[in-house]
Amino acid sequence: MRIELVNTGNELLLGDTINTNAAWIGQRIAALGLMVSRHLVVSDGAVIGEAIAEAASRSDVVLVSGGLGPTADDLTREMTAELLGLPLELDERLAQDLREFFAQRNRPMADSNLRQVMVPRGATVLPNPFGTAPGLYFPAELGRSRGFNTHVFLLPGPPRELKPMMENQVEPRLGKLIHGDRRRVVRYLKITGLGESDLVARVERDLEAIEGLGLGYCIRAGDVDLRLSGDAQCVGQAEALVRSRLEAHIVSDDNRLLEEVVVAELAALGQKVATAESCTGGLLSSRLTDIPGSSAVFGHGWVVYANEAKVGQLGVDGGRIAQHGAVSPEVALAMARGALARSGSDHALALTGIAGPGGGSHEKPVGTVFVALVSRVGPDLVLPLLLPGSRDRFKLMATQAALDMLRRRLLGLANREGTQEA
Repeated sequence: MRIELVNTGNELLLGDTINTNAAWIGQRIAALGLMVSRHLVVSDGAVIGEAIAEAASRSDVVLVSGGLGPTADDLTREMTAELLGLPLELDERLAQDLREFFAQRNRPMADSNLRQVMVPRGATVLPNPFGTAPGLYFPAELGRSRGFNTHVFLLPGPPRELKPMMENQVEPRLGKLIHGDRRRVVRYLKITGLGESDLVARVERDLEAIEGLGLGYCIRAGDVDLRLSGDAQCVGQAEALVRSRLEAHIVSDDNRLLEEVVVAELAALGQKVATAESCTGGLLSSRLTDIPGSSAVFGHGWVVYANEAKVGQLGVDGGRIAQHGAVSPEVALAMARGALARSGSDHALALTGIAGPGGGSHEKPVGTVFVALVSRVGPDLVLPLLLPGSRDRFKLMATQAALDMLRRRLLGLANREGTQEA
């Protein structure tokens, strides 16, 4: 099945907005065992119709994002209707829903908003509970009189609207279209604590020996996604090989982020975690609270950037700081122990380090960080790391190591290499 993606919007071409929709849709399509064969970005306006016509002339499915709003340059709906020879008709039910949407927010509704509820005859409305512009689905038969045999989906541009519609409305329909023709399996294994070169050294040669296996790597923020594709047998064989060698490094096989896995495991165990951060400035607690449901597992977090905050807020001994330095395994452990005692949580994570670009020394160069984990049950752990690079990368990688320490404890996995018991 040939699938093409058309993204619309001047902001994408000007670089004002990064096109995250294309990457995300590509991953969702791959999870169905398919692949986007072509991706096109076009400006707002009449060129949208040309792009859709070109894609529909050679594809089985065309996905279009953007251009469904109320402004004069939002022409995706109109261009598609004209292409397929379908008249536009006002959907009175959708119009009433739209009026109620504005009334509930005490906002006047301009008449131009009614463009969003003009529906081409025969098209299926895709509900949009997160915005005012519904999506539309055009089954292939609607275009056959015009020489097209293509299923066309029109989706809103904002990711908060597009993603639920793709998951709840588009993917089930695609599943029905391909249910008898799905031979290709794609599996993503999210791996942390290993760089791409380490991953290649451990598994690539043997994976390449599996006949029919497609192999790929995607470097992400703190992770490497290992992509295995092919028929079910070879993908299963490859996955078993990777798990046998890298089990403790595998975060998920369903694209969940490390923080999602940690929050889910804490919730399943009925446990809580607290955080104490110096060099990461609250990023660790931010990553945890980005996850829905995190309030059940995270109640306390401290940002103790200054030494007096470490002493006053967490009870770290000032003499210990004077003796070992604020950036030391001793202080990291003291921070974690203080957070555990004050929060009443089951686990506490603490980080202290030198993000740079200044402040380093020969003994503790820029990029030095100590990550500590203290739990009600289990030995206290501290992990020394050297993470040179930009401040944002340093903070990200340090919090990644902290979350991974906790993940391994929750799942009963071996500690990351270099971790020390205190």
